[in-house]
Amino acid sequence: MVTLLRRACNPLIFASLLATTAAAPLPDMARWQAEAARVTITRDDWGVPHIRGRSDADAVFGMIYAQAEDDFARIEANYLTALGRTAEAEGESAVWSDLRQRLFVDPAGLQAQYAASPGWLRALMAAWADGLNFYLATHPQTKPKVLTRFEPWMALSFTEGSIGGDIERISLADLKTFYGQPTPPSPQELGAIPREPSGSNGIAIAPRLTQAGHALLLINPHTSFYFRSEAQMTSDAGLDAYGASTWGQFFVYQGFNAHAGWMHTSATVDNVDQFAEAVVRRGDGWAYRYGRDLRPVTTRSVTIRVRQPDGRLGERRFTTWATHHGPIVATKNGRWIATALMWRPVPALEQSWLRTKARDLTAYTAIAERKANSSNDTLFADDRGEIAFLMPQFMPVRDDRFDYTRPVDGSDPATDWKGLHALATLPSVANPRVGWVHNTNDWPWNAAGPDSPKATAYPRYMDQIGGNARGDHADLLLTGKSGWTPERLRAAAYDPYLPAFARLLPGLVAAWRSLPAGDPRRRTLAAPIATLASWDDRWGYDSVATSLAIIWGDQLWREVGAFAQAERINVPDYIATRVTPAAKLAALDAAVARLTRDFGSWRTPWRAINRFQRLDDAIQPHFDDARPSTPVPFTSAQWGSLASFGAKTWPGTQRYYGTSGNSFVAIVEFGPRVRAMAVMAGGQSGDPASPHFADQIDRYATGRLRPVYFYPDELSGHVERRYRPGDPTH
Repeated sequence: MVTLLRRACNPLIFASLLATTAAAPLPDMARWQAEAARVTITRDDWGVPHIRGRSDADAVFGMIYAQAEDDFARIEANYLTALGRTAEAEGESAVWSDLRQRLFVDPAGLQAQYAASPGWLRALMAAWADGLNFYLATHPQTKPKVLTRFEPWMALSFTEGSIGGDIERISLADLKTFYGQPTPPSPQELGAIPREPSGSNGIAIAPRLTQAGHALLLINPHTSFYFRSEAQMTSDAGLDAYGASTWGQFFVYQGFNAHAGWMHTSATVDNVDQFAEAVVRRGDGWAYRYGRDLRPVTTRSVTIRVRQPDGRLGERRFTTWATHHGPIVATKNGRWIATALMWRPVPALEQSWLRTKARDLTAYTAIAERKANSSNDTLFADDRGEIAFLMPQFMPVRDDRFDYTRPVDGSDPATDWKGLHALATLPSVANPRVGWVHNTNDWPWNAAGPDSPKATAYPRYMDQIGGNARGDHADLLLTGKSGWTPERLRAAAYDPYLPAFARLLPGLVAAWRSLPAGDPRRRTLAAPIATLASWDDRWGYDSVATSLAIIWGDQLWREVGAFAQAERINVPDYIATRVTPAAKLAALDAAVARLTRDFGSWRTPWRAINRFQRLDDAIQPHFDDARPSTPVPFTSAQWGSLASFGAKTWPGTQRYYGTSGNSFVAIVEFGPRVRAMAVMAGGQSGDPASPHFADQIDRYATGRLRPVYFYPDELSGHVERRYRPGDPTH
């Protein structure tokens, strides 16, 4: 951690560092020290590292070393997940998530792919492993749970940077039922617990609509808090990228360079499919029908090491099954279910790295021809004035007669994937006449207003979710507007309008007005209804209506979320079209009662409920109403708030505490010199003793973005410290 690193000048700790360094294998230490000598890390006054290396590999070495200084625990946690080894740290509870990962992640296979990958990529992966191992060698106070040494091939287990990988779409309950013992799905799997929609916002605006004649880009990922690290990576080989990187990854996932910027949002495309296989016994194994043939179901042994209560490691052994469609993950209606998804680690890592060096849309698109991005839409802008909305490039060609949102018949060859779509056949948009593009994890059919792709021209699997309230909100903010500046775009990103409630509340008010004259609810709900009826549908710190509307909406979410999920309908749409007037009124009754019970009155302002709190460095969050916290005015993205704060009550709390939503926000202007401002959730460091553990909370809550120091002259005067990796004086 940063504070411990600063204290390394203590003689006892310094002696310990020397002893640990001396204990490392001599060739390794000599190599690490040589790499460190070619790297400079400059921490600005927000703790953000600006890494300079002679080569790109040197920059990777320094970048991952700086990440480890800030939060090694999250790096290790991400790679335990990616490698399917979390049970080695957490025990039996993680066995099934590990097995799910290991259906695809085979260490021997990744080692072979690493050996066959291009030399330039191997150099980056080797530098990545060296940077982490050098950090551990020089920081004996850091105690890994499992990963005491990193190998270069491990980087291929985690290549895309998304909030949740495609593998996580596989139901753990179904997997456990197939390979182990039956288990009920979790409430979140059923949709019964209000959950912040995973995803992000991205907006790009063309120069002709901006005051200065420069393209603008909003970078606004919605992830779990502390999921990403902010950094700048530069090298003498031309690398100069700034932005957010997922802990443990060595590329800027959402960010910009001196010429271009890219923002990824979770896409609504259907490119993870399930195939229902007709299996029959064949000897000691199984076979599955495919057309007129019987093909053998292949098997693979997977051993998962599991930490026991006494600390020792045990093992769980599984025989896993697969067809040519993919591994078997469930059984439904007498058929085995195989999952097909993108698993192309080398092209995915190539694409994730190379796009950070793209200088314009043409170069970015050429890199995308690797077709190894499966889950991300992209909003793009550059200093040539080009803007674009790009669909995920991994898009299997399928027969549109079949509904791929549900398992299709794997025995029918017509359901098979038939290669990948050419990029030109995807519903992307470049340089639209309207002058803007956006995406809010909604369909592509409103990405550019009237210049958006038309759904009728594309297969239905290009979207499986539909629109959402944030998309409606973005349309309202962008349509017909000009004279954009970075500050105006920042204000739009925090616009308080909640379009979902503008749509839902009139139905609630009408239900109350339709009550018979003698119904006691005409009296008991009169004041809450009047409060909601006169509300302008905008969140605010002191808004009672915001409190009442959110608690009412969450009550309905708990009641209908599972049904909405089963029908693939957004919860606000389900409430608007499927929930009866009586149920809406009953939910308001419950919301009034809850506010009165928990806060003393239903007339409780939103600031008393919705809070940001960061108590310690625990990866699993916990909260305490008695401890200090900060009010946050914006709300869940579910209700159409572009600024997203996914909050709920926690064990022992009455207040809502956020754990997801806005995690990194940046506004970038692409002029002759790129100009940017940004803010993170909490702060750069994961060390509670660091001044950068919580120094951005107030800016986060108020939307006051801080300047980004992209150029050396901007960084000058804002330097907290400058050092080389392994420097014992820091």
